[in-house]
Amino acid sequence: MKLKVQKRLAADVLRCSEKRVRFDPNRLDEIKESITKVDIKNLMIDKAIYCIPVKGVSRFRARKIKVQKSKGKRKGQGSRKGKATARLPGKKSWINKIRLQRGLLKTLKDNKIIDLKTYRELYAKAKGGFFRSKGHIKLYIEEHSLALKKR
Repeated sequence: MKLKVQKRLAADVLRCSEKRVRFDPNRLDEIKESITKVDIKNLMIDKAIYCIPVKGVSRFRARKIKVQKSKGKRKGQGSRKGKATARLPGKKSWINKIRLQRGLLKTLKDNKIIDLKTYRELYAKAKGGFFRSKGHIKLYIEEHSLALKKR
């Protein structure tokens, strides 16, 4: 039984693809006789012709991954794209580093562990990017015996 015309008309009325148009197998004779859009509409009201819903893409996995990422997971070496400076700009990392180093130097000066002259010298070195980290400053002070008293 050829129902190509009916399928095309039904797709037109339902505003969907012909692939999604379905006919009730028990009422194929009725459907074959319908040749106008009005006939097709009446059969749609009687549920002899219907359209199967569009299948969507599930967001479940995406939401699950988002939750994991918010916990700080899935951010290892294999998940990264781009340079390190793309993830955390170079300027921002410098700001973080210099604030930490200057904070350390300030506490050392306030606690009278280093004198003002040493503080100025170390501050200038920090500004010039001489020190890698907080630990590097401590090591430098130890190696050059710049501390006034033991901590």
